[in-house]
Amino acid sequence: MTPQSEDFSAWYNELVVAAQLVDRGPVRGTMVIRPYGYRIWELLQADLDRRIKESGHDNASFPMFIPESYLKREADHVEGFSPELAVVTIAGGKELEEPLVVRPTSETVIGEYMAKWIDSHRDLPLLLNQWANVVRWEMRPRLFLRTTEFLWQEGHTAHLDEADAMRETMWALDAYAQVARELAAIPVVAGEKTPGERFAGAVRTYTVEGMMRDGRALQSGTSHYLGTNFAKAFEIQYQDEEGKLQLAHTTSWGMSTRMIGGVIMTHGDDKGLVLPPRLAPYQVVIVPIGRKEQGEQAATEARKLGAAIKAMGIRVHVDDNRPQLSPGFKFNEWEMRGVPVRIELGKRDIEGGVATLARRLPTVEGQGKEQIPLDKVPELLPGILADFQSFLLARAEAFRDEHTASVGSWEAFTAQVATGWANVFHCGRPECEDEIKADTAATPRVIPADAPEETGECVKCGRPSAYGKRVIFGRAY
Repeated sequence: MTPQSEDFSAWYNELVVAAQLVDRGPVRGTMVIRPYGYRIWELLQADLDRRIKESGHDNASFPMFIPESYLKREADHVEGFSPELAVVTIAGGKELEEPLVVRPTSETVIGEYMAKWIDSHRDLPLLLNQWANVVRWEMRPRLFLRTTEFLWQEGHTAHLDEADAMRETMWALDAYAQVARELAAIPVVAGEKTPGERFAGAVRTYTVEGMMRDGRALQSGTSHYLGTNFAKAFEIQYQDEEGKLQLAHTTSWGMSTRMIGGVIMTHGDDKGLVLPPRLAPYQVVIVPIGRKEQGEQAATEARKLGAAIKAMGIRVHVDDNRPQLSPGFKFNEWEMRGVPVRIELGKRDIEGGVATLARRLPTVEGQGKEQIPLDKVPELLPGILADFQSFLLARAEAFRDEHTASVGSWEAFTAQVATGWANVFHCGRPECEDEIKADTAATPRVIPADAPEETGECVKCGRPSAYGKRVIFGRAY
């Protein structure tokens, strides 16, 4: 593969195909997620779905075809999405009376049904979630990161007032931050978007941003407080305790398959994928070594070991069905595909009562292959995998911190965003953001929630800062 240092984009494009994560779809900008890649999504999905249900939300399913008039009811929303819409005008061999939009997001169609289902304050909060595919026509597609069709979950909720809706908005943001850190080992920064970066139709937008190994930012999940904008457009009303009609306050929030791209670009290296154990389709791969009778003996012992490891709740694969491939080829392949732990088992290992264990990356300097007692492997692996998960998070956090700097001058800013993130004062004006983007390709990624309060002069125009704290700027995917 092309080295990261030579061309990070080429490295990524080659790796996602070589590692059998994804293939290009038949329509420009679409993708086919292969089983190995889809398993990563299933693991992330299962964890996030559990969190969503445990917090009182219910899953539902809404149509992917939305009447064009629905989008037009909320002016900012339709304006924001118009360039990305795919529209159906002919169906059943006839021209439709009203064009249908292929779902880019579901605020409008869900808003229509919220209005039907909500009558009283006793119907609130209404907490819905949908696992779905959406379509946004991409001009510059990149597999997993920006594709015309992608998978995601979208939460949509309605509340009595702003305070309750904001609690929901922040719950979703916190859930995304936890999933990113605990499963993907991505040390995201959580906070609010500037007005110029808000979701179309939102009052406030919040985000979790991760730093990739080329210093760019990846928006990894967003949560939006929509105020009463969509409630007004779709008449989402309820009778309060005094019998008066009130507008509901709504939210929406989503995380998508671009998280798989985030995992690849946060942890991968020139040898290929590096997968956090909690998201690895195979946490352990066993490669039996030997030919003919020795090979069969090794395969038999490998299958026994695999069964014992599986009984520990660990996802394990025994690579014993490809005799035409050498052990060395298999070692390199599983390394490229990011398996956290590889176990090699040959005649000498079996006779010595040991197994040779190799981590995808050494968690301790100088640590390479090591031999551990064969009968101790199943009980030692949970700790080894947990240590590797923690190591990846700490490594990514150190990389992020090393490539983030607070700067005060325009010259320092331009140098910093060329390789990482710049923490700066910003006036908050969209036209200033546009000038910064035109000059450097950097955009305001997040106003960190945990940043200290401080004020200063905008790094670009010199006007007073608008947010009472610094804003992170960076080039983004």
